[in-house]
Amino acid sequence: MTSTDGYLVACFVASLFSSTRWLRVAQREHYLAWSATRFALRWWRLGVINPLLFVIAVTVVVASAWFSFACLVAALVVCVGPVGLGLKGRTSSLAWTRRLRTVAAVVALVVGVLFVVLRQLGAGSVGYAVVVVLVPAFIDVALVVLKPIEQRFARKYVLQAAETLERVNPIRVAVTGSYGKTTIKGYVRHLLSETRSVVASPASFNNSAGLSRAVNEHLNDGTEIFVAEMGTYGPGEIAELVSWVKPSISVLSAIGPVHLERFGDLDTVVASKSEIFSTSRTAVINVDAYGLAAEADRLQASGIDVLRCSAKDSTADIFVTSQEGLTVTVSNRLIVAGLPSDAAPTNVACAVAVAVALDVPDATIARRLTDLPTADHRRQILLSQSGVTIVDDTYNSNPAGAAAALATLARTDADRTAVVTPGMVELGNRQATENRRFGVDASLIADDLIIVGRTNKAALANGARDGTARVHLLPNRDEAIKWVRENLRAGDAVLYENDLPDHYP
Repeated sequence: MTSTDGYLVACFVASLFSSTRWLRVAQREHYLAWSATRFALRWWRLGVINPLLFVIAVTVVVASAWFSFACLVAALVVCVGPVGLGLKGRTSSLAWTRRLRTVAAVVALVVGVLFVVLRQLGAGSVGYAVVVVLVPAFIDVALVVLKPIEQRFARKYVLQAAETLERVNPIRVAVTGSYGKTTIKGYVRHLLSETRSVVASPASFNNSAGLSRAVNEHLNDGTEIFVAEMGTYGPGEIAELVSWVKPSISVLSAIGPVHLERFGDLDTVVASKSEIFSTSRTAVINVDAYGLAAEADRLQASGIDVLRCSAKDSTADIFVTSQEGLTVTVSNRLIVAGLPSDAAPTNVACAVAVAVALDVPDATIARRLTDLPTADHRRQILLSQSGVTIVDDTYNSNPAGAAAALATLARTDADRTAVVTPGMVELGNRQATENRRFGVDASLIADDLIIVGRTNKAALANGARDGTARVHLLPNRDEAIKWVRENLRAGDAVLYENDLPDHYP
């Protein structure tokens, strides 16, 4: 074996080793194209050591034109770094599913072919070094190439689900929005379940694979109503779901900066979420949200029955306030008043609107509102063995939900309060601003603010300067939990606001 062959083998092995961490990122990001490259740019810019390692890698790529062995340094750098992003994962381990194995095989094939071609062309160690540094990009290329194949593979389950829906023929209710989807879905199921047989998509099964699985595994001949939560990362995705679910009642709960880095702006969010109404006879809309009052007018003009929901406009079809307990009014008739509840008024309004559209009696709605279910990890109040009150809001990552969670913490009347958070992500150009605002609010309400990780550390800490909370910077969730256990006692309370898997810095 020549030295060139040795360099090829070493760089190929390093590429496969390095790809493991970026495959984990791709899996955690639901195999979205360019997710590996996007996170690679985040990690290599982080701190002092990672940028230094990246500069070394780029330098040795150039140097390998004169010193062939320099490509081995590039191979070593990508095996070691970026520092902090583990191969296995602490909170989000790599799972070698059929899909991941397929992606990994394509990446290995592409990289292997490239090395052989580079060797034949005499590009040698320079080419090897370039390839080894660009492994995240090759993973993204594999994701792009495999996307239509994966869609075709999943199509048989979608077709099966569509056939099941046509055969069982339940009333189909679809729910979307920037946030509140899962909560409203749970409320709808709860309000309807006394009078109808209801199946709702479980947890956050809100994409094509999840919904088809929910139908195929849970729908039976006695099902009268199917409630489908629908999520999207961009235009066209909800339209695809609606094309086979075919809901007759659709709910648009809220518009906010969630996933804004993928949508670009709020108007695109409105347009993308509004795809849910294409087959609907009844549209349930939170008209308090950005752009949705105009959307309600547009839909009504098109001939769709529109139920406007609001916590601000008393003339809305369903008007819900929570100033002195939950008060629900439907078309100016009072359903319930002064009901103790921590539920978001517009979420309740949207769920009540669905129940009204399906002719659930007022008395039944009022009775069922007294014990609305709490969605797991969304302002869920628990009591630890040590007597510390826990407000678990770890599945929330939007500004409105974060503000509501802080209000819940404030109402605990605890001796000492703490907020544990990595901040909010995927808010586009508003991410720093929204996290700074949350840092301000949290530091005014809590005695201690524990900032986890580095993704939003600067923005949160900057905001906290305007408050009185003691700020603690901790590297990961495990250290934050340890801090809570060591510092909080019975009678204290802690809010866990959002949780990021460890492929985030």
